[in-house]
Amino acid sequence: MLSYQHAYHAGNAADVQKHALLAWMLDYLTQKDKAFTYIETHAGRGLYDLSGPEATKTGEAAQGVARLEARLPEAHPYRRALAQTRKSFGRNAYPGSPLIAGQLMRPQDGLWLCELHPQEHDALTAAIQPLRTANHASFRILKEDGLAAAVSLTPPTPRRGLMLIDPSFEVKTDYDRLPVIIPQVVRRWNVGTIALWYPILTDIPHAPMIRALARLYADALTHEVRFPPARPGHRMVGSGLFVINPPYGLHEESKRLSALFR
Repeated sequence: MLSYQHAYHAGNAADVQKHALLAWMLDYLTQKDKAFTYIETHAGRGLYDLSGPEATKTGEAAQGVARLEARLPEAHPYRRALAQTRKSFGRNAYPGSPLIAGQLMRPQDGLWLCELHPQEHDALTAAIQPLRTANHASFRILKEDGLAAAVSLTPPTPRRGLMLIDPSFEVKTDYDRLPVIIPQVVRRWNVGTIALWYPILTDIPHAPMIRALARLYADALTHEVRFPPARPGHRMVGSGLFVINPPYGLHEESKRLSALFR
């Protein structure tokens, strides 16, 4: 459970899908003055070096953000977060979702992050430290099992907000746990937007999980994109986002993103 490190995959095509839609949803939440809470269950280290040995070993960023970023409008919140990260940390820096969130959020908003891996947790704390000076109303980094925390942290204060659930799915039981845990979260936080990211692998292990959730949440948004495997034998051929209580306009934004991938 503690072996996965996202540094090998940062900035890949799946990240572009997840982070582009996440940035759009966070930007949407900032359109009103009312504060909101962002919760992430599997935060990772928050900041990645695309010129580092992990990223260059796999070459996934070259097929992801390096290829796809320019297809998005320059004013897109994802591109704004990328530009701010490079300005602050160098041209090869890539923001994980915690850093994207922290750069788009405001002082009145709450940022709650979970990361269980000890080294990733320490790196996350260091990467997010500059945001502490932004005087967030509620700022927490927890070394906890993210799926258990998804329930215990809800409902948050402020109640308006978004939760991103994006496990690595290296633990295969996550596919079974999530259709049990997510309804508990929704019952406790029925006004929150709950976004579940999942990989699309060649043997489609995600399919029963998404079918189970779709039966419960008929109005949820399911957005999936496909892309070539990063290297011969690589099993990931796409990624998906299942969004409960999607913000107004997300369906149209997801269609634009699908066109970018095509």
